[in-house]
Amino acid sequence: MIYRSKAPLRIGLAGGGTDVSPFTDLHGGAILNATINLYAYASIVPRHDGKIVIHAADKAKRVEYDSEEHVDVARCRDICLQLGVYNRIVKDFAKKPLAFELTTSIDVAAGSGLGTSSTLVVAIIGAFVEWLKLPLGEYDMARLAYSIEREDLAMSGGRQDQYAATFGGVNFMEFYADEKVVVNPLRIRNGILHNLEYHLPLFYTRTTRESASIIDEQKQNVGQNKQDAIQATLKLKEQSFWMKEALLKGNISEMGEILNHGWNSKKKMARNITNPYIDQLYDTAMEAGASGGKISGAGGGGFMFFYCPAETKHQVIKALASVGADYYRYNFVKEGVLTWTSKE
Repeated sequence: MIYRSKAPLRIGLAGGGTDVSPFTDLHGGAILNATINLYAYASIVPRHDGKIVIHAADKAKRVEYDSEEHVDVARCRDICLQLGVYNRIVKDFAKKPLAFELTTSIDVAAGSGLGTSSTLVVAIIGAFVEWLKLPLGEYDMARLAYSIEREDLAMSGGRQDQYAATFGGVNFMEFYADEKVVVNPLRIRNGILHNLEYHLPLFYTRTTRESASIIDEQKQNVGQNKQDAIQATLKLKEQSFWMKEALLKGNISEMGEILNHGWNSKKKMARNITNPYIDQLYDTAMEAGASGGKISGAGGGGFMFFYCPAETKHQVIKALASVGADYYRYNFVKEGVLTWTSKE
């Protein structure tokens, strides 16, 4: 048997960064995001030879270990996430070493701002849930993914991505102290979502970034009570409520203004959120007819998207192609992590 899983990536529409401590602990966070039809995948084939084989197919990396209860992640290099999940599954559930081959892949490059790392962790957990028949609900899986990344592996980041990948759909998420998270699924009419897809093209900047350094600076700015950064983050929190109301009422023509407002605030949270190339892309899109946009994720590279009113989408796509940004077709998806068993 092969035990498979896939989890959707997300675009962060509003409030990004408000899910990062210590801001969340002090002020509470609010984020609006939506999952799209780009995925992280995981599959597990049980073995009977006492070996653990990890195959990161999209990185052309394959490693083998002797099966033991805890594999030293210091040896992991590009497969820390895979081993981090394994260690936690054994510790919390299996209570004994497991032998298997785990194959993983992601539809886009790591560091692209679509929540790739957290989504991959959710997908891997999903494959183990399918194999071992673990009794984990959506909140359980998301909280476990968060704990593995942020606590076990000490990777900097926020809290939204694990919940987006697990729940799927368009969600308004609220974050509180003590790691409390409330996911509010938004019932957006299909016509509104189709219209939003049309007017909100997605672009790959052909660059990736290490989000941890940007997030660490955001945390430091809040910890040091730097008011410019704190006020900018508070404005992003307000933006998420504004965006939620616009979507629920179908007023997507307001999207450009909301996104532009958020982008101007986001740039004040940390120095490397933008750079000359990202600024060039933003200015080029606006000159071609977009009314607002943002970078997805922490910033510094990866994917960007813009609201393009009327028929300006076509001019924006052409203009951004001329400065090196690739247009990505996508659709919003309502399902979160999916798991299944294959007899192949």
